[in-house]
Amino acid sequence: PRKIVKESSTGSTVSQKKRMSLTIEVTKVEFDTDSLELRVSGPNREESDFVRMGAHHTITLEIGRQFRLEKACWDQIFLERLDVASHPEREAEVIAVVMASTGLAHVCLVTEYLTITRAKIDMNIPKKRGGAASSNHSKAVTKFYEAVYQALLRHADFTKLKCVLLASPGFVKEDFYQYMLAESVRREDRPFIENKHKFILCRASSGHKHAIEELFQDPTVMAQLANTRMAKEVEILNKFMRMIDTNPDQAQYGYTHVFKANEQGAVDSLLVTDELFRSSDITTRKKYVSLVEQVRDSGGKVYIFSSLHVSGTQLQQVSGVAAILRFPMPDLADLEVVEVNEDVMHSSDDVNGAVSSDEDSITQRVEDDVRGMGL
Repeated sequence: PRKIVKESSTGSTVSQKKRMSLTIEVTKVEFDTDSLELRVSGPNREESDFVRMGAHHTITLEIGRQFRLEKACWDQIFLERLDVASHPEREAEVIAVVMASTGLAHVCLVTEYLTITRAKIDMNIPKKRGGAASSNHSKAVTKFYEAVYQALLRHADFTKLKCVLLASPGFVKEDFYQYMLAESVRREDRPFIENKHKFILCRASSGHKHAIEELFQDPTVMAQLANTRMAKEVEILNKFMRMIDTNPDQAQYGYTHVFKANEQGAVDSLLVTDELFRSSDITTRKKYVSLVEQVRDSGGKVYIFSSLHVSGTQLQQVSGVAAILRFPMPDLADLEVVEVNEDVMHSSDDVNGAVSSDEDSITQRVEDDVRGMGL
């Protein structure tokens, strides 16, 4: 709906909201991962009875709202990503629950590309003290655990899930797990009873969503997630990070280095964030799409990381594109050195040339002065 203001002949104004169809040229995109709403903004590009041409408008595209998206060119990568993003529940194999004794918890669906918040529980739990205060504390904790229990029961599809990560600082996760087992037996909630072996208890520093990143850096957790697609994405990134330290000539990052390596057929695994395919510069988008296609054609494996996933955020910190090579290529590092040395050499030549020129000029002036004095 858009707010429409009408002015009468007497000068008074009346405003009302009207629902309408608009065609806008998208110039700005914002995505809210908690509410799963996409906001697109831009100028109106079709005539309307209520909105003038060129007027700026923002449209909120929440789940279930119909819209039409037009692009001048749809790359295969875009089509693949669109299909996966349209069915996150089809790809999800892991649910992560991070919780804290303060009463904060996040229940998140974790896929190869996305970490989606399915439920956020934020309650006030009073500190544990003696007497009535202790009773209030226990009641608040039970209420908190019940809210997490219901959120899991509502969002966990155990026919597709391979595991549920329960994480917290301290013993909150153990206490909740015991509460869940006892309540599921009492209520005969078979999804929990039959799948209790899928629960993995691990440590997290807080109940905030970003604490999920810590779980995927724990080797013990990753070993138990070895057969999930998401784990393979995280593992290949961890392998690349290790190779930077142990074998840097076989781990390259940055477009130029990866492109040069691919020219020699050296790329075994290409790691790239989807952020690069959404660049506002068409040339940049096309060169990364081309790089992906070339690596696939040469038999390399391609891993596309979502900027909404913790692993994608990590990859973005090293330029957003990286590669594990089939064999070491120390020459790629040497190219930089040669370029720098050449610049230094040219600079040195310029300096030497300038010094020589100054010396010649001084010598010439001395000779002229000597001749002027008749010597």
